[in-house]
Amino acid sequence: QVQLVESGGGLVQAGGSLRLSCVASGSIFSINAMGWYRQAPGKQREWVTIISNGGSTNYKDSVKGRFTVSRDSAKNAVYLQMNSLKPEDSGVYYCNAFLTTIGDAMNYKTYWGQGTQVTVSS
Repeated sequence: QVQLVESGGGLVQAGGSLRLSCVASGSIFSINAMGWYRQAPGKQREWVTIISNGGSTNYKDSVKGRFTVSRDSAKNAVYLQMNSLKPEDSGVYYCNAFLTTIGDAMNYKTYWGQGTQVTVSS
């Protein structure tokens, strides 16, 4: 089994910062990409950012220049530094990982965390 656990969410005023963390654990063989999505109330989950196992990154246009994704492959962890937060950044943030597991090393699957709430007040 594989578990992804996020942490670091909370309430912050507009213009503030938060740093989210996500650690993957369990019967992991290899992790390819890791990333973050978010979901605001009444809206669909949307992609925010992705980081490859080589460190290449990509961002949703609205967060470029404000959010920075990074990862620690030794810890199976991905981080999201969020600066200059806006109320429209509020939502539940989910991390995901595209990985293979021990005993099934040829089949990549996507796993999700349970989410962490980010609320930005105006």
